[in-house]
Amino acid sequence: MFRSTIALGAAVALTASLATSAANARDQIRIVGSSTVYPFATVVAEKFGKSSHFKTPVIESTGSGGGFKLFCAGLGEGHPDITNASRAIKKSEVENCAKNGIRNITEVKIGYDGIVIANSRDAEVANLTKRQIFLALAKDIPDGKGGFKANDYIKWSDIDASLPNRKIEVMGPPPTSGTRDAFVELAMEGGCGKIKEIAALKKTDKNIHKAVCQSIREDGAFVEAGENDVLIVRKLEANPNAFGIFGFSFLDQNGDKVQGSLIDGKSPTFENIASGAYGVSRPLFFYVKNDQAKTVPGIREYLAEFASENAWGEEGYLSDKGLIPMPAAERKKYMSDAKNLTTNIMM
Repeated sequence: MFRSTIALGAAVALTASLATSAANARDQIRIVGSSTVYPFATVVAEKFGKSSHFKTPVIESTGSGGGFKLFCAGLGEGHPDITNASRAIKKSEVENCAKNGIRNITEVKIGYDGIVIANSRDAEVANLTKRQIFLALAKDIPDGKGGFKANDYIKWSDIDASLPNRKIEVMGPPPTSGTRDAFVELAMEGGCGKIKEIAALKKTDKNIHKAVCQSIREDGAFVEAGENDVLIVRKLEANPNAFGIFGFSFLDQNGDKVQGSLIDGKSPTFENIASGAYGVSRPLFFYVKNDQAKTVPGIREYLAEFASENAWGEEGYLSDKGLIPMPAAERKKYMSDAKNLTTNIMM
């Protein structure tokens, strides 16, 4: 009788535990990450929710760095299944994922995007070079004596008389943003390389060279505007003298309010980014925990929708939102990886 009571108690406890697990089971895909990829993922999620029997995925815009931090924190229903990114995953992030048991990850490139320096349509279109962009936003600049000094340029015309006689005011993303990483790499470092005094440092002191080329000024000329690119657009509308840094898709969707600056003579158009003529462009990605696909319903089906010609193809609905499609061979490769949940991130 005593043993039967124990057995009955154990059975009741197990049943309660299973019921609790079932109640806590997540039946909705959770996605975090890049603010640039967010609008594309949102469109896909909405179409997926309407055309399937699965719930519409929950998507949170955290920035690429913030997304990887959440994504790599662990496995299970309490952690996101997918993270969007406007840059490739870093080695340190891969190591953090592995440390927390996340070893089966599929990287899916979704297309390309340009990074724009935009201003209000009430102002003139700016024509900037990467060199001028660096000199406007770098924390330290050459002092003309073989060393460096804190950036003391106040107006754009201080850099070059051909530029507007206006105070340098640029709003951009925080360090957690993939857009910030890509801007630093493509625009800041690109401009840094055009300055002889700094370029020479690459051969003599790589650490100083890196610090000078990658550090953005903190004296108010550059303002971190958070991960909300829509907010930057609103602020540009209110202040025609300011510039903002964000992805081409936001320019494309807000072309009635803001305009993109020419960089090295090339405007940020769909065609120029697709051809590579516009020099400040980058690939976009999302990353999937393959093990989560075994427990969270709809992940494979969501990936199939995203990685379809109907979505990311040349005539797909994402190109209407500003995504620059990949060449056919790349689309085929990543379509296969998404379908098969190919572990293509090496630990």
